[in-house]
Amino acid sequence: MNNTISEIKIREKQQKDMAELRTLFLEVRQQTFLWRDTSVFTLLNFDKETEEEYILVALAENKVVGFISVWLADNFIHHLYVDNTYHNLGIGTQLLDTIINKVGLPVGLKCIEKNRTAMAFYTKRGFTEKVRGLSDNEVYIFLELRQ
Repeated sequence: MNNTISEIKIREKQQKDMAELRTLFLEVRQQTFLWRDTSVFTLLNFDKETEEEYILVALAENKVVGFISVWLADNFIHHLYVDNTYHNLGIGTQLLDTIINKVGLPVGLKCIEKNRTAMAFYTKRGFTEKVRGLSDNEVYIFLELRQ
């Protein structure tokens, strides 16, 4: 994969995206959450973890390369995942900007403290730490973007 993509398209999730979304969710989690037992992750985790959430997908070259899911009642970003081979191409930023344009501010999210790449991404985009907590024996940070 080279570092240029002619076009990224962001659109709402469609039923035909489900297989690619499940695979992307599983693979990125297995590659990212190395401090966990990744053998417990399954393809169907995507369905359970995004149930009733609003989902936008990012497409490059007619392939799902990322997604963002939001619990609309709270403007809570539950998941933002980009295929590792498409990192640093602005896809995560485009997904984030598109969802903010859709739902407005403020938006919040929880990020596991050990996920340093994600923490750097959100901090660079203006999210600020509001509170720390513990969930499943992991320290998480609640981040918020207000403006």
